[in-house]
Amino acid sequence: MLDGHRQYSTAADRIRLPMTFAPEPLAIDLARLSAPQWIDHLVQQNYDGTWEVLPLRMAAGATHPVMMIYADPTATEFVDAPALAHCPAFQAVLAAFHCPLQTARLMLLTPGSTIREHRDHDLSVEQGMARIHVPVTTNRHVDFRLNGKRVDMAVGEAWYLRLADRHSVANDGTTDRVHLVIDCEVNDWLAALLDDAQPCGTIRPISTIAGSIG
Repeated sequence: MLDGHRQYSTAADRIRLPMTFAPEPLAIDLARLSAPQWIDHLVQQNYDGTWEVLPLRMAAGATHPVMMIYADPTATEFVDAPALAHCPAFQAVLAAFHCPLQTARLMLLTPGSTIREHRDHDLSVEQGMARIHVPVTTNRHVDFRLNGKRVDMAVGEAWYLRLADRHSVANDGTTDRVHLVIDCEVNDWLAALLDDAQPCGTIRPISTIAGSIG
């Protein structure tokens, strides 16, 4: 449910947020995690190569590995995954977001792997949900395309991407690309943060409604 039951709108499909996280602690947390904790992404028709996921926050009650990495749109309660307890830097990233957090996952794309162009429905400010990307490790040959235009994201930056639009990724480099991907509900705090990130201020409430959005 949105803060104040508001619905928001933005003309931007990508916004770099006015916050950054130190790369070294993120890398240390990533190194703490073991290979068996990573799970193949369940939507196999969307990628070629290796695309793996490690849950840090998940739907309450999820016990099967597939459900632990699934961003279930019907879930209403979310809990921290066991791996998060060993990752203080990732905890600090999540704590920096003063809005209702749903899932948080590490998503790894190995060298030579690609994510085919697709859309993630309901993942937009307009529908009450925001997906935030925080690169943990990347390289200059990662080609992330949103609406056909490249998005260059550096380690430690935080980006809102309107992934209800068409997007794709190719890791043409020689090192893994790992992003911390956070799904959260849009409230007044997040809307203001997004608005502050744009010189023209295009995030705005467009209506007041009686129930939930998205």
